[in-house]
Amino acid sequence: MNEFIITFRECLEACLIVGIIYTLLEKNNLKREINQLWLAVMAAILASAGVAVGINVIKESIGNASIQSLFEGISMYVTAMLLWYVVFWLSKHVSERAAMEKKTKMAMQTAGWGIFLVVFFAILREGFETALFLMGSFNMTGSFSYLGFFSGMIIAILIGYGIVVQGRKINLKAFFQGTTLMLVIFASGMVAYGTHEMEEFFVKGNHLEIFGINDKSEIPRVWSILEPQKEVENTTLYSYNINGNDKYTHLLHDKGRVGIFLTGFLGYNSNPNWPEVILWLLSLVFGIRMWKSFYFKK
Repeated sequence: MNEFIITFRECLEACLIVGIIYTLLEKNNLKREINQLWLAVMAAILASAGVAVGINVIKESIGNASIQSLFEGISMYVTAMLLWYVVFWLSKHVSERAAMEKKTKMAMQTAGWGIFLVVFFAILREGFETALFLMGSFNMTGSFSYLGFFSGMIIAILIGYGIVVQGRKINLKAFFQGTTLMLVIFASGMVAYGTHEMEEFFVKGNHLEIFGINDKSEIPRVWSILEPQKEVENTTLYSYNINGNDKYTHLLHDKGRVGIFLTGFLGYNSNPNWPEVILWLLSLVFGIRMWKSFYFKK
């Protein structure tokens, strides 16, 4: 689900940018600039793949478990802030056709590779954001849905083609209104998971004494439920050995069949610490208020 939302949103924005510029170039019969556009699209896709690989290499090259948790926690906070940027600024401008056409006309007047540069950096920005968001989703769930990834991409391309090239009238605001709310919730989940990873940094690095705590068991929890059990009377709501621990794990545990989805989308945790819950609530309230102020202006 997360992969679908991310790729659908980012690919739709990229398709709209490419479609608007292509339509303007085609109307003016600028074949050289059209070739630049498609070359820029291919170059940006390759560059985006390189960025994704680079981010993953940096993450995997960190051998220390404590430092890796710190890296993941910080990256979650950064990704959440970038998501808010996308939600509350980029979404507002992506559907403004006039602004994009103005930028394209300025690039057309520039000698050389103006169109190439405009398209390349526009698509690379989307690719960079997609790579960060997908890495954040994978860190939270520990899994990756290729079905969600490719279906989101394909549907976005088809919709973008229909809107721009074919000129069909589709309410873009309604599209972005729904996906934006999902990203608001997703960003709050990243804040919560980032806070969880910061806890792991202090635990694995033996830094708990900073807070006057000697052991992980002493960390105050808002709740601690559904812990894996060696034996259960009713196995209907449990899966055995789901994490390779020879225990029964409840479906709603954060590593359970249902809980892992809630973790990926909502930042759910079956034993959260207090800062984790407080920051999740604050970020969710902040996000929803900003979402309402943007889409429901009086």
